[in-house]
Amino acid sequence: MRLTTKGRFAVTAMIDLALRQGKGPVTLSGISQRQAISLSYLEQLFGKLRRHEIVESIRGPGGGYSLARRADKVTVADIIIAVDEPLDATQCGGKENCHGADAASGVRCMTHELWATLNEKMVDYLDSVSLQDLVDQQKQKNAEQNVVVLHRTDNHAAL
Repeated sequence: MRLTTKGRFAVTAMIDLALRQGKGPVTLSGISQRQAISLSYLEQLFGKLRRHEIVESIRGPGGGYSLARRADKVTVADIIIAVDEPLDATQCGGKENCHGADAASGVRCMTHELWATLNEKMVDYLDSVSLQDLVDQQKQKNAEQNVVVLHRTDNHAAL
């Protein structure tokens, strides 16, 4: 399995959107600028996310996108699956016919179970991480970057 830019960009854009929830609709051009993702690419991704009822669009002046469900009810797996990102580490797409010559005989490759189990683990993990988890992590990271540490020096010690 390899997670392509489609899945990565979709998750990144959704974190950006979720961080701005409650402040009105979020424009794709804003996400595009903040995350350095092509606007036309975002339009494609958000069309798919909308069809899967993960985001909703608000038309007109001041329009944009907002979450269609609470962030704690959207998982990373939901996002990746919505944008048609395959989560399959097998070379056969689960059809058990990985090898050219063996494909005709229907024999699965020796490592098929290994990759099929990895698929299950990946989906389980991505399904256990909510968009809210990622938003909370990002907020924590931002808070830690904004902390100023002051050190007190005792100038009177030399006197």
